[in-house]
Amino acid sequence: MLDFARLLAVCKAAARAGAAELLAWQGKFTSREKSARDLVTDADLASQHAVQEIIRQEFPDHGFLGEESPDRSQLELPYCWVVDPLDGTTNYVHGFPCFAVSVAVAFEGQLAAGTVINPLNGECFTAARGLGSHLNGKPIAVSDATQLNHALVAVSFPPHPQNDSPDVQAFLRVSPECQAVRRTGSAALNLAFVASGRLDAHWAHFIHSWDSAAGVLLVQEAGGVVGSFAGGDYEVAQGDYCVAATRELFDEVLPLIQPPTN
Repeated sequence: MLDFARLLAVCKAAARAGAAELLAWQGKFTSREKSARDLVTDADLASQHAVQEIIRQEFPDHGFLGEESPDRSQLELPYCWVVDPLDGTTNYVHGFPCFAVSVAVAFEGQLAAGTVINPLNGECFTAARGLGSHLNGKPIAVSDATQLNHALVAVSFPPHPQNDSPDVQAFLRVSPECQAVRRTGSAALNLAFVASGRLDAHWAHFIHSWDSAAGVLLVQEAGGVVGSFAGGDYEVAQGDYCVAATRELFDEVLPLIQPPTN
């Protein structure tokens, strides 16, 4: 049987090591563009190295998929760690206080444990399959929102959205129907905020596994509803998701954000 407690303990230790690097590198890093409007810094690299070292010490034979080493074949291994060492790099570069470290582990394609840490305020969101979600050790749960017109929702955009891109069009459809929409620049924190009831729903048309894996498990274990745009279950290797506090809210949001069929 899987030792969920041990996997979660390593998630937390690795995420804390990454968070310490991000704090240490503040004001000292250099940055470059990986692609248009998509930045990487010395801090990203240092954080991923610290995270990976913790994991290797405990599980040297496990796979590793990180934002700075995006080898998706690693997901084919029985165990694979899925890591974003700095989710919200552009925020970090600009000194905007909204970024996180996200560490998750999947077994045979199913999420087993995950941690999202906000280095600036020390909030540590954790989840393990069947053990619930917690914030700094205290249980958390999604909100009871059932109606979109009373909901605070968040969207994640890709680095370079176009006027006619599906995510922008979905934003225009959802905005008039909900109480308000937020874009924080960190999918991991958005998902953690849904899990803790601060947000009621969140979606992303184009997302990487490392951005979403830990946060999706947080939402699931906090009692929320998670699904793909096609209406199926979330899969670690896929590139979209919709999450909501309740089934009623999920069923109201999903049709608005699905790309129109021709």
